[in-house]
Amino acid sequence: MGRPLALPRLLETLSAEEMRQLLQNVADQHPELQQEIVAKAPRPSIESTLSVLSKYQDDFREAFPLGNRPTSDYSYNRVRQHLLQLMDALRDYTPHFLPPQESQAIVSLNYLDAVTNTLHRLPSWDSYQHQRHRNEAYDEIAKAWALVISEASKRAGGFHLQFGGWDQKLVEHNQKSGGRLEEAVHELRSALGFLQAGPGSASPGVSDERATIRQQLFSGSYGQQLGVGHGGW
Repeated sequence: MGRPLALPRLLETLSAEEMRQLLQNVADQHPELQQEIVAKAPRPSIESTLSVLSKYQDDFREAFPLGNRPTSDYSYNRVRQHLLQLMDALRDYTPHFLPPQESQAIVSLNYLDAVTNTLHRLPSWDSYQHQRHRNEAYDEIAKAWALVISEASKRAGGFHLQFGGWDQKLVEHNQKSGGRLEEAVHELRSALGFLQAGPGSASPGVSDERATIRQQLFSGSYGQQLGVGHGGW
């Protein structure tokens, strides 16, 4: 006699999307279960999160109309919904990788490095008003960088900040953003000033280029030659 599948067998047949929809429906119908689901779900990794964000980026890129300038107002209006979905996803996922939720500085730094590159890849729209989404995202990411740097400087002697090459990476991010990560650069300068005995005490193995960047960070002269912080989108 026929009978319904037992739950374990039924779950085996579901795709990832069907499983997500099932859990969402159950959570919507039984709000009291939401916290339990969150508590028992595996912790999202950087890889799994970036994979999700990559799908949002793909949808955004694929929405661009053919034969039109990708930075035009027309193109913006065509992709705006997908852009907002990507921005919302970044805004929702980022706090998960920040202290105190994330205790490992290297995980936070790697996540921020990846999503900051995502912002760099967004178009520079013809209309200044359309830059608002990326500019606001840069402002939020700058605060996230500053928070992680501040916390990292308090742990393990700031090891990751001193030897992970993050000073150079952040300098490059700030340049690409037009100086919108200046808050994070300032926090890094403060952190390195606290961790080092002085501007001249470069760590062994630090390249001349990185030593120069550190020297500029300590002195507050970083970016002056490039005009960083004065450009607009």
